[in-house]
Amino acid sequence: MTVVAWLAEPWQYEFMQRALLVTVVAAVVCGLLSCWLVLIGWSLLGDAVAHAVLPGVVLAYLAGVPFAVGALVFGLGAVALIGMVRETTGLREDTAIGVVFTTLFALGIVLVSVTPSQIDLGHILFGNVLGVSDVDIAQVVVLGALAFTVLVLKRRDLTLYAFDRTHAHAVGISPRVLAALLLGVLALTVVVALQAIGVVLVVAMLITPGATAFLLTERMSRMLVIAPVLAGGCALAGLYASYYLDASSGGMVVLAQGLVFALVFLFAPRRGVLRRLRGRGAAAGGGLASDAAAPAQAATALGPRLGA
Repeated sequence: MTVVAWLAEPWQYEFMQRALLVTVVAAVVCGLLSCWLVLIGWSLLGDAVAHAVLPGVVLAYLAGVPFAVGALVFGLGAVALIGMVRETTGLREDTAIGVVFTTLFALGIVLVSVTPSQIDLGHILFGNVLGVSDVDIAQVVVLGALAFTVLVLKRRDLTLYAFDRTHAHAVGISPRVLAALLLGVLALTVVVALQAIGVVLVVAMLITPGATAFLLTERMSRMLVIAPVLAGGCALAGLYASYYLDASSGGMVVLAQGLVFALVFLFAPRRGVLRRLRGRGAAAGGGLASDAAAPAQAATALGPRLGA
């Protein structure tokens, strides 16, 4: 088999073409959003929303409405409930998140266990990208385009919110409104990715691309390009691997993202482990050389604040 034939073989099947479209759309949107989640420190909140939508999906099935409706309602509801618990009880945010998302996730599992067997728990938890329907595709594309557009149009305000909320408030931008907007997009993005990789693996797509891009650049404008490009490339690579290895598509996509992160973690030009080890060796041999470079590095780090 030639290389061209090997590359083209998976896409002769319609189910693989559908899987590619849905997975790439979900990966790109998740990759873009992950930049802000990583910088703000909302990774755990992404995990919470991803798990909290499960009961909404089951109730939507029972009501005969699209899964996206129930997932979106419960995603937004989980965010509001976490905020209410935190503000009324004085508990730390991570505690409120843990209580709310585990309770809602458990509720979803209970609902699945008592509903007719037509609901496949495995498909809900781990996705069923190879079996998406025309309605699912339309839903993913429309919601994905909406989330992507909002993030691109509001990228400067969201970046300012991520780095300096006080300054954002001083120039007339409401941090509370931006937080609500970002949380709404988060819930929307979870719904988009749900069809591709399921509830459990969504959190990886919401964190790993942004974390990888963070290790590769110190400018937000570049980070917003690197993360979705890497996510889209990993989606393609994961689907190839799942086809030829006969493995889970969602699992292979996430695994591809994890492998890329591991490589960047080791070999990134500035923040990679090997680069840091070489830098320590050079600093030990060169006295204050590394200390002298610190102010320049600190100045460069300010780039993300205005570089979007």
